[in-house]
Amino acid sequence: MPLSEHEQRMLEQMERALYAEDPKFASALEGSGLRTYTRRRVYQAVAGFLVGIALLMAGVIAQQIWVSVVGFLVMLGCAVLAVTGWRKAPKPGEQPVGGPHVRRQARPKRSVMDRIEERWQRRRDEQGH
Repeated sequence: MPLSEHEQRMLEQMERALYAEDPKFASALEGSGLRTYTRRRVYQAVAGFLVGIALLMAGVIAQQIWVSVVGFLVMLGCAVLAVTGWRKAPKPGEQPVGGPHVRRQARPKRSVMDRIEERWQRRRDEQGH
């Protein structure tokens, strides 16, 4: 169901207010999807893996076992993050399915705008408009 003109204007005012208050947050909501987030997470994990290799090598060269162990743990953690992030990333043109929690998959995912629109409609119905 499309929004009325009044609702469209109110929504545009809310968007402008959000951009005025916190432009960084607003742009993050607008342009970044799950695919972008998971890709960024994988890249960060790969960078962390390289840092872990550097720590491992530095520990071996300096003969400090604890530095090598920390480097290995960093490598292991980043490898797990990269693999899980890569598997969760939706393919191009594919809708993301489910979420991190299996229990939440039974309920259909709705966008923020759908929830806002539903609340708005519920309030209008309660007020008798």
